[in-house]
Amino acid sequence: MARLPRLSIPDWPHHVVQCGHDRQVIFHDDEDRKAYLMALREGAATLRMAVHAYALLDREVHLLITPPSAQALGQLMQAIGRRYVTAFNRRHGRTGTLWEGRYRTTIIDHGADTLTAMRYIEQAPVRAGLSAVAAGWTWSSAAHHLGHARDSLLLDVPAFWFLGNTPFDRQAAWLRSLEDFLPAEVVERMTHSVMHGWPQGSGAFLASLARYTERPLSPRPQGRPRRTA
Repeated sequence: MARLPRLSIPDWPHHVVQCGHDRQVIFHDDEDRKAYLMALREGAATLRMAVHAYALLDREVHLLITPPSAQALGQLMQAIGRRYVTAFNRRHGRTGTLWEGRYRTTIIDHGADTLTAMRYIEQAPVRAGLSAVAAGWTWSSAAHHLGHARDSLLLDVPAFWFLGNTPFDRQAAWLRSLEDFLPAEVVERMTHSVMHGWPQGSGAFLASLARYTERPLSPRPQGRPRRTA
């Protein structure tokens, strides 16, 4: 099956995943993670990119970001790649590529789907066995959303503000969300969506995206077509 072109549409949240080549480690220690976040922070500021959530694992990165233009997402990932990979190779005495091909991305509907994507991202360290609880992983946006730290990189999505009338209410609601792990079938569906570029949202949301592209927006049903009488 031919690879579908990536979708990048302004003013919609995008879930982005970037993996190490051949699943190799892309963060050996905290200094590597600090360098990546610095590259992300500078790139986002330059391109006026809204960053809503992130998780830096040993072998992959998850981001939830909203680009201001169709080109901004690609420009951001290129800028991060140039800066971070150069620094990583210099620091660890290596050469060559670090990433496993191109980054993967999918568009997320506003509202509840955005919060589900945030849960998926901030629970990723737990699924990867890096932390017993989402709040315990330093290198994600969970601490910011739980009120444990203030991260100027992040801009809360509108749906997050509907979790409560006060910061305390929102943080408490988000803690309950992170402690309630997404069902395995939801994790599988979201992983498949981002790795294959299928947008996540309602039928009306998919219909609204159709005016931006002619590429398929959902996978075709598997198996032979049902015969009619």
